[in-house]
Amino acid sequence: MTNSQMANAYKNQQVMTSSPEQLTLLLYNGALRFLTESILAMELGEIQKAHNANMRVQAIVREFVLTLDMSYELTKTWAQLYEYTEYCLIQGNIKKDVEQLHQAKSMLEDMREAWVGAMKQTHVARAVGK
Repeated sequence: MTNSQMANAYKNQQVMTSSPEQLTLLLYNGALRFLTESILAMELGEIQKAHNANMRVQAIVREFVLTLDMSYELTKTWAQLYEYTEYCLIQGNIKKDVEQLHQAKSMLEDMREAWVGAMKQTHVARAVGK
């Protein structure tokens, strides 16, 4: 088994055994990784590589929007944040504007940080409730 195959097997195992909260965190991490790849590729003039990575980030952001439970007021705010992030990704891709991509990255980093905080609070609340 090659290193690449072993890494893929590990990733698959990680996804299959993760809770929904952990899966969301994995998606944030993936989005940020692909966005960093897109920014770097654009800065190096590798437009197709930048585009491909950007499209992966857009797909993750769209998945976030689709899975929101819109019955909560807070969720509507998150939907707007995701929509703005997607707008920045699209504009950055169309206009080859790295600043738009950096704006999207900043938004995703902030949302990931908030998600991690919520996961920690939920974990503490569950531990106290036992």
